[in-house]
Amino acid sequence: MQSEAVMQVHLEIPEDLAKQLAPEPGDLTRAAIEAVALEGVRSGKLTVSQGRRLLGLESRDEMDGFLKAHGVFLDLTLDDVRRDSDTAVAFSK
Repeated sequence: MQSEAVMQVHLEIPEDLAKQLAPEPGDLTRAAIEAVALEGVRSGKLTVSQGRRLLGLESRDEMDGFLKAHGVFLDLTLDDVRRDSDTAVAFSK
């Protein structure tokens, strides 16, 4: 599999707020990635498949569970499902 280019992002967050978001310092990065994925999918800027890739989740079921656990319920059309399937196939090659 071909390796992907990645972008690093630096955030400055007041320490008291960072502790509220993630009590353990190492968890803050994951919390930020989850927030980006959730908002990306919720707003339609990312497909469910792209959000799953961002989170490193293995299956669509895991992603559906993640979205449901965070109160994101999607009104998917057949075209949405086809597009997500096409995206998943393209990245599995």
